[in-house]
Formats: sequence, structure tokens, C-alpha cells
Amino acid sequence: MLIQKVVKELQDIPEDRLAEIYDLIHYFRLGLGKKPQPPRQPGLIAGDVDDAFFEPLPETELQRWE
Repeated sequence: MLIQKVVKELQDIPEDRLAEIYDLIHYFRLGLGKKPQPPRQPGLIAGDVDDAFFEPLPETELQRWE
């Protein structure tokens, strides 16, 4: 039976690593109840951008991103 195989595998995991396995199982289970979302479709965003969008950023702003 598959549940017995899972339990056997869990028994061989060191105690100090069980929290990671618990998180994996817990969040996987929570995700099972959610509706799958359709994949995102690439494309253009509706609307226009202002000319300021294309202006270079000031040097101080650029330095903050480095």
C-alpha cells in the first residue's frame, strides 16, 4: 500500500529535517483544494504610457538598484 511506503520513507528522515517535510506536505495538501488557474498569456498591457516612462532614470535612482 502506498501510504505504508510514504511512512517508511518518513521514518528514514533525520528528526532535525522533519519540519521541512512537514511544510512540503502541508502546503501541497492546501494547494490541492485550490482551483487551478489558467496559464498567464503574454501580451501587451492595455493603455498608454506617458513619455516620462522612456526618460532615463536619475543617477541617484540608478545607484539604488546596484
